[in-house]
Amino acid sequence: MRAVWNGAVLAESEHTEVVEGNHYFPPESIDRRYFVASTTTTLCPWKGTASYWTVRVDGASNPDAAWYYPEPSEAAARIRHHVAFWRGVTIED
Repeated sequence: MRAVWNGAVLAESEHTEVVEGNHYFPPESIDRRYFVASTTTTLCPWKGTASYWTVRVDGASNPDAAWYYPEPSEAAARIRHHVAFWRGVTIED
């Protein structure tokens, strides 16, 4: 699986965790040069508090296009620090 935006491969892994239709990529599969920390957080009733990254590629920014759970609930422990995408990021098989 690959996560692609603006022509760049943001993440690539043979194994992702799929939760609620979203592919969560392992932290080691992320190309960190494209990620900038965001102050945005959201609360999921069963997964916990999500933190976000802004994706930047070739001068273009996609605010809060990636999210992860640094301290997920016990029920979501398998996605700890895994990264999922939205806002135009394409997930390719």
